[in-house]
Amino acid sequence: MSETFDLAILGSGPGGYVAAIRAAQLGLKVAIVERERLGGICLNWGCIPTKALLRTSEIYHYMQHADAYGLSAANVSFDLAKVVDRSRKVAGQLNAGVKGLMKKNRVTVVEGEGRLTGATQLTVKTGDQERVLDAKNVIVATGARARDLPDTPADGKRVWTYRHAMVPPEMPTKLLVIGSGAIGIEFASFYSDMGANVTVVEMLDRILPVEDADVSAHMAKALTKQGMTLVTGVKVSDVKPGTDGVAATITTGDGQAKTDTYSHVIVAIGIVSNLENIGLEALGVEQHRGRIKVGPWGATNVAGLWAIGDVTGAPWLAHKASHEGIVAVEKIAGLEPHPFEIWNIPGCTYSRPQVASVGLTEALAREAGHEVKVGKFPFIGNGKAIALGEADGFVKTVFDATTGQLLGAHMIGAEVTELIQGYVIARQLETTEAELIETVFPHPTLSEMMHEGVLSAYGRAIHF
Repeated sequence: MSETFDLAILGSGPGGYVAAIRAAQLGLKVAIVERERLGGICLNWGCIPTKALLRTSEIYHYMQHADAYGLSAANVSFDLAKVVDRSRKVAGQLNAGVKGLMKKNRVTVVEGEGRLTGATQLTVKTGDQERVLDAKNVIVATGARARDLPDTPADGKRVWTYRHAMVPPEMPTKLLVIGSGAIGIEFASFYSDMGANVTVVEMLDRILPVEDADVSAHMAKALTKQGMTLVTGVKVSDVKPGTDGVAATITTGDGQAKTDTYSHVIVAIGIVSNLENIGLEALGVEQHRGRIKVGPWGATNVAGLWAIGDVTGAPWLAHKASHEGIVAVEKIAGLEPHPFEIWNIPGCTYSRPQVASVGLTEALAREAGHEVKVGKFPFIGNGKAIALGEADGFVKTVFDATTGQLLGAHMIGAEVTELIQGYVIARQLETTEAELIETVFPHPTLSEMMHEGVLSAYGRAIHF
């Protein structure tokens, strides 16, 4: 016998559980299906626990440099097991929070492996038991997983993905990080600050390749100064784990190959959407390059079936999934939400230093045909940054020279992942340089650099 709902959601990550809450707020009877832990990868194995680890390495870094602040901290050390345990407890606390939210909003939580057995029907298998959920609409929010190396899948011992890197059984001594996107750079930063000898390799010609070129260049200098080895424009092959280490061959663009041995390898070369074995093919759900094709509000080509988050393509970010979930649910409920767009979704990298950006890079703005005005203001010109001992970094703005439209903003330095939202709001409100120039920013704050970054684009920077 089946159970009937207005909406059933497959997957409880930041797309799925947020969609469930919004649907419940709108009076829909909702069920959500999860095979592992409520909150999905982001909450349990991604966004949140990695930030807990990075906070630990940040504090450890400050303790090692206490003298710069007039303090003394002798014989500084760490307990890796306790570091990992704190991270897991943070994830556990938030997992419990999501459970509470589901209960508060009267969302039915179904644990088990879910599969589409009709356009608007899910069959959930838990052990030997099956439970059938019939709904007026179904949202697929199954997320994604780490992409493995073609010939060397992660074993959790010497070759790690992000999941293994968050619960290390021992501290790497000589670590190879393959891939220099946000995930790769965050783990490189964590392990380097905790004392590992870190090498980062990137197939493209610069690290953080999706960021503005100025940000990539500054980050490369900062990480090199910290002691990391960065190698770009190369390919990694013949990764061979052994009992005591991992041999890996790095080949440059001109064909020169060098094999070295590392204690551990972290593979951060992208993600793969979780589309297998959930019944999409039998329903004829349209896909493209491993992603579900959706319309402006998340509807697939199959009536009553919707998709949000990582299964629909880039950017693969939790906040993008949450936004898509809300838009899809409001459309299902009969409201008229604005179609979701990706033009104003910020990206953040929580390394040391941090990186944050929104909109077009300078290069992409020029390629799109814009005549641009570019502003740049360094942290060294900001009193709060100097007082914090964090004078490394800059804020960069890109404006359309004719209209004053803020095309993009790019930051590197302390706490920029908190600052970027100011520019996101400005873009959402279609603010021009005129309003930003007239805005009063509090002193002394890091946010003053956002003002100076705008002033700089128009030749009016005050403090540099």
